[in-house]
Amino acid sequence: MADTSVRDNQDRHRFELDVDGITAFSEYRRKGNVVTFVHTEVPDSLGGKGVGSRLAKGALDLVRARGEKMIAKCPFIAAYVKKHAEYQDLLVEPL
Repeated sequence: MADTSVRDNQDRHRFELDVDGITAFSEYRRKGNVVTFVHTEVPDSLGGKGVGSRLAKGALDLVRARGEKMIAKCPFIAAYVKKHAEYQDLLVEPL
């Protein structure tokens, strides 16, 4: 399974991960230094392959690297953060 790194497509307000020519993404809203994750979509053809987790990890790593904070309105991102305590310090509000 070939993939590239997670990237921030600021024009479309989403973090993206391409796998085998198919794009998974997590949409966000940004206000100042806070990124609010609102929806994550992994195409059915990529389901069950860990793509969503790689996307979440990459997006959260980008948020951290920029010194930003986040709000997890997206259920997938919220569940990921609950399972991975190392990202809970990024939260503006508790889950």
